[in-house]
Amino acid sequence: ALEPLSVGLAIGVASALTGYLSHPRFYCSYVECCPTAGQRLNATALKVQLDTKLFGQHLAKDVVLKAVMGFSNNPSPKKPLTLSLHGWAGTGKNFLSQILAEHVHPAGLRSKFVHLFLATLHFPHQDQVTVYKEQLQNWIRGNVSACPHSVFIFDEMDKMHPGLMDAIKPFLDYYEQVDGVSYRKAIFIFLSNAGGDLINKAALDFWTSGRHREEIQLKDLEPMLSVGIFNNKNS
Repeated sequence: ALEPLSVGLAIGVASALTGYLSHPRFYCSYVECCPTAGQRLNATALKVQLDTKLFGQHLAKDVVLKAVMGFSNNPSPKKPLTLSLHGWAGTGKNFLSQILAEHVHPAGLRSKFVHLFLATLHFPHQDQVTVYKEQLQNWIRGNVSACPHSVFIFDEMDKMHPGLMDAIKPFLDYYEQVDGVSYRKAIFIFLSNAGGDLINKAALDFWTSGRHREEIQLKDLEPMLSVGIFNNKNS
């Protein structure tokens, strides 16, 4: 038979070891965990990455950096962060979204908290829109319930059925909760080729007038881009 003192000591050691192994700091060093409420993005590191890796996109870099850091530093945002990146293929939309995802979740696109949707791959059949809407809403709801800081990237938005955008919209608005779930700390990124021709025309106009590309400001693009995309029947 074991001495009472020995039994007590064994139970104490086992309890302490179990507590240590289950501590979030230890556990999350081996298993990916959702960021805690107090965690903030490293603004300096994000800026350095954008400065050194993203070329020719001064507007996207400045606007996105400001929006992301403002959102991250707000302990109680009123709505999710929603970014819509436009331009022709090869301009860096996917690249920028990957950089952002990696700063929220270090594993980036490999993270279980980062979700990438391709319109032509995940929603290929127009006659299945009703099914897609229900599946998409359930997927978003389930993943935000598991991690409020989930990141959702929707590529090929110009090829996505309008009904799917309607399905996403309730999660993007100024609601404290939707069906008992708060989406205010999630990030939604939409990538689209729509408006790329308008952006290129504006850049060409600047070049022909002898002005530098870096002189283009958001106010030079945003009004015509909004109207052009709104009036695009395929967008």
